[in-house]
Amino acid sequence: MLPVRSIWNGAISFGLVSIPIKLVNATESHSVSFRQVHLDDGGRIRYRKVCELEDREVTQGEIGKAYEDADGTMIPITDEDLASLPIPTAKTIEIEGFVPAESVDPLQVDAAYYLAANGVPAAKPYTLLREALKRSGKVAICKFALRGRERLGMLRVVDDVLAMHGLLWPDEIRTTEGVAPDASVTVRDKELDLADALMDTLGEVDLESLHDDYREAVEELIAAKASGEEPPSAPMPAAEGKVLDLMAALEKSVREAKESRGESAEADADADVTHLAARPTPKQSPGKKSTASTRKTAASPKKTTAKTAQPAKKTATKQQTSRKTTTAKSTTTKSTAAKKTATAKTPTKKTPAKKTTARKRSA
Repeated sequence: MLPVRSIWNGAISFGLVSIPIKLVNATESHSVSFRQVHLDDGGRIRYRKVCELEDREVTQGEIGKAYEDADGTMIPITDEDLASLPIPTAKTIEIEGFVPAESVDPLQVDAAYYLAANGVPAAKPYTLLREALKRSGKVAICKFALRGRERLGMLRVVDDVLAMHGLLWPDEIRTTEGVAPDASVTVRDKELDLADALMDTLGEVDLESLHDDYREAVEELIAAKASGEEPPSAPMPAAEGKVLDLMAALEKSVREAKESRGESAEADADADVTHLAARPTPKQSPGKKSTASTRKTAASPKKTTAKTAQPAKKTATKQQTSRKTTTAKSTTTKSTAAKKTATAKTPTKKTPAKKTTARKRSA
C-alpha cells in the first residue's frame, strides 16, 4: 500500500497493450517552511484571493481559468475545454520509442514519479513492460499530459517499480553560448596532474551518507528558541589569505583532502605531489631536454676546466714535491741501512789454526 495518494490516473500505451496505472510523487521535500508575520505584533500575514471588480474575497469554487490576451482581454478556459483537446496524452502515457539511458541529457530531467499498477488486471502487462526494459537496458521516451500541459517523459525501472521522469522539451534547454570564459586560458599538464591527484584523493562518495546540514541547523535553532535557550552560534571560519597560485592551491587541497581521510603525513602528500608534478608531459620525452638546457650543459664543462686549471697545476706541483721528498728520504734511509749492514757484515779476524804435518816414517 502506497503511503501517498496518487496525483493522476491513466494508462500506459505500449503498442496495442494498455496498462492502467496511478501516478505517485517519487520525491518529497524536507525543507523547513516559514510563515510571513507582522514584525510589530507577530500577526500572521495571509494572501487572500480577491475579485478586483467586486473588491471582495472569493472561495476556491468561484475561481476558474482564463488566458490573458495581449490587450488584457481575459479568455475563459474550462476544464471541459482542456479535456476535449484532440491529443491522445490527456489520460494516457504514450510511449514513443526506446533509447539508451546515456543518450538522455541530464539537463532535461525534471520531476520524478512512481507508476503503480491500477488493479489486478494491470499486474501482468505492468510486469511485462518492466522486465522488457530491464533486459534491453534501455529507457522508454513517452508523452503525457499533467497540470494543463503536455510533457515529455522517460520511463525506467527502479528496483521492481516503473518510474517516470518528466523531461524538459529540447527547445526549453538554453544553449551554452556566452557562458564559457571569454579569455583564452591554457592549462598546464602539471596542473592537470595535481587536479587528478586531488580527484583520486577525494575518491567516490556514498550518496546515502550525505544529509542536509542547513536543515538540521535550522531545526536546532527553532528548538532552542522554543525552549527559551540561547541559539547555537556558528563558529567563525579561520581567516586565510587568498591563494593566487593555482599550483599552490591544488597542492594544499591534496594535503587537506589526505588529512581529512586520516592520511595526516604531510611528507607523503608532498612526495606524491612532487612526483606527479615532476612527471614528463606527453609532448616531452623523459630523457630529452630543451635546446637552451642542452646549450647550457655543453658550455658548462669549459667553464669548469678554466676555473679548475690553476688548482690542478698546484696539485701537480705538490705531488711532484712530495714525490722528491719521499725519494730523498728513501735514499737516505737506504744509505744508512747499507752502512749498518756493512758494519754488521765486517769479518772478525781469527788466528789461523796450526796445521800438523805428518812425519814420514823411514822405511
